[in-house]
Amino acid sequence: MDIPVDPIDDFLNHPFKVLDDSEMIDLSTSIKEYGVLVPALVRPKEDGRYEMVSGHRRKHGTILAEKTDLPCIVRHLTDDEAILIMVDSNLQREHILPSEKAFGLHTITGAGH
Repeated sequence: MDIPVDPIDDFLNHPFKVLDDSEMIDLSTSIKEYGVLVPALVRPKEDGRYEMVSGHRRKHGTILAEKTDLPCIVRHLTDDEAILIMVDSNLQREHILPSEKAFGLHTITGAGH
């Protein structure tokens, strides 16, 4: 479903950076021309808002492209399920900082819990 970007909050303590770099410019240009081709994944919050699970870069690119809505898949997920999906989807990115990868692997292995 298409959801306005305003009620979509970033995942709490999201460790993966969303940069305004050349790749983001390319993404926002593509979104401006073709729209978002792969829906983001969000989960509903009790206050009627949504929490982004996967798609932080697509959301930011949508805002830069001056679009108001983001196509999303809405899923009811536990905190653990949401964290696993968020980390897994970001570890698949082509460019990821070593510190982000380390945090993601630390999170999914349950180290420190």
